[in-house]
Parts: sequence; C-alpha cells; structure tokens
Amino acid sequence: MNLSIKIKNLTLKNPVMTASGTFGYGEENAEFFDLSLLGAIVVKGLSIKPSIGNPPPRIWETPCGMLNSIGLQNIGVEAFTKGNLPWLRQFDTKIIANFYGNDISEFVDAAIALEGLDALEMNVSCPNKQAGWIAFGTDPLMLSRVVTEVRKVTQLPLIVKLSPNVTDIAVMARAAVDAGADALSLINTLMGMAIDIETKKPRLSNIIGGLSGPAIRPVAIRMVYQVHKAVDVPLIGMGGIMNGSDAVEFLLAGASGIGVGTANFIDPKASIKVLDGIIDYMKAKNINDINDIIGGVKV
Repeated sequence: MNLSIKIKNLTLKNPVMTASGTFGYGEENAEFFDLSLLGAIVVKGLSIKPSIGNPPPRIWETPCGMLNSIGLQNIGVEAFTKGNLPWLRQFDTKIIANFYGNDISEFVDAAIALEGLDALEMNVSCPNKQAGWIAFGTDPLMLSRVVTEVRKVTQLPLIVKLSPNVTDIAVMARAAVDAGADALSLINTLMGMAIDIETKKPRLSNIIGGLSGPAIRPVAIRMVYQVHKAVDVPLIGMGGIMNGSDAVEFLLAGASGIGVGTANFIDPKASIKVLDGIIDYMKAKNINDINDIIGGVKV
C-alpha cells in the first residue's frame, strides 16, 4: 500500500501531519507515540524574535470547537534551531517550520534562518502593520508581494497557509501559487467571538479569536474543493479533522496532505488514529495508492 505524497521534491511517507500551533515543538507529545510514524511534524509558528503572545484568557471552548487568541506566542527562530530542531531530527519524519512576520522583511529573515528544515509553511494570517493592519492573507496583492520575496531567498518547498476569512479563497490561492508557492495549507481558523452574558464581557482578552474544531470542517472541505479546482499544487487540508473518515473527506475534496489540529488537545494520539483510519478505509475499498483518492469526489 502506497501512502506517500510529494510536495515539490519532498516526499512524505504518509499524508498525516500535525497542524501548527497544536503540537508545540514535539517534545510534549513524544511520550505518547513514536513521532516517526507521522508524515511530518509542523511545529508551532516561529518569528525572528520570541513573542509572549496575548494576555489571558486566550482559549474558550465552543460547541464543537474552540476559540483561541494565543497571539502566536513562540520561542523565536534561534532558540528553535539551536535547541529544538536537533532533538526533532532523531525521528524518521520530515520537519516543517511554520513561520510568520509582522512585515515582509521579517518573513524573509525568518525564511533565511530556517533554511535547515525540510520545508517551510508561511502563516500569512498575521497583521501587516505597514498597511493599516490589513492581513497579508486577505489582500491578494500583499499576499503576492510577501510570497514573491520569500521565494527569492529559499529553495525549500514553500507552503503558504491561507486565511479562510476572505470572499473568494480561489483568488488568494492563485495569487500565492503565481508568486511561487509549491503547496497550500487550508484552512486556518475562522474569526469568532464569545461573550459572558453575566459580566457582559468578551470571553477572550483579545475580544476576537480563531475558531477551530469540527464546527469549521464543512467550510474547510468546501474551500479545499474550490482551491483544488483553481490551482495545480498539492494541498494540505485541515479544519476539524477528528478521525480517519474526516480525513478521507478532505482527500476526496482534493487535499494531498492532512493536518490534524484541535484533535491533539483532546487526544495526544489523534494524528496516529487518523492515519490508522485512512489505512482502514483504503483496505476496505481495496485502494492501494492514496493518490487514487485525492480529488475523487463525484459531482
């Protein structure tokens, strides 16, 4: 049975990887299963300088989901490459660095500093301070500019993680690919809010947070389907994947890779159970190559 997928010149042994921000830098999960079983580990988002993120409260559980406003807290690129990356290299899996910047120069500097990884995943959902806090991920011209500049400084497979908070996800996908993206991750969290009716105050200190979990899965599948029809690069589908059946939906919609996110907070072994579920589906349907599933939805 062939489970391998390719992103540019990078081969993953299977399509299942951790979604950035839900698996830390790997250490806290290694006690639960062999990380070598994963197709890839996508680490928590990194910036050039460490960031303390937003003040608490930063997480609120919602029906079938979770709101978070962590604020991209991280240890910084240097601490990761010197301290965490050597430890991660003991495992037989690919290591993908998710990274972000507050402006184009920070994106470029982070990409250069992370050159020793297997691939890079750009988080373009951060605010662009130089353009009135417009997110790179919601303006196709700004998205094109930042991807173009990062593409100039790295030969690593470049994955762009798209924001779902847009009118037409296909427009953003084409902008990223035309600027040099080798693959796309989708979707990132949807913007949401919760209010305490007793205090009449927002549940999150940042007021608005990112909604993840099963509640957003139908939106994510729809966007993967639309982007699969719009561009010809591998897609990493994510958004509320809790089991193998959920993952197969994303594969049928057009995803090549599977990102397991919120489920990791519920069950540290969730990603491996998702992989087992995909294998069980393939066995039941007599499918020998996972690439035969990708984009197989009948419409």
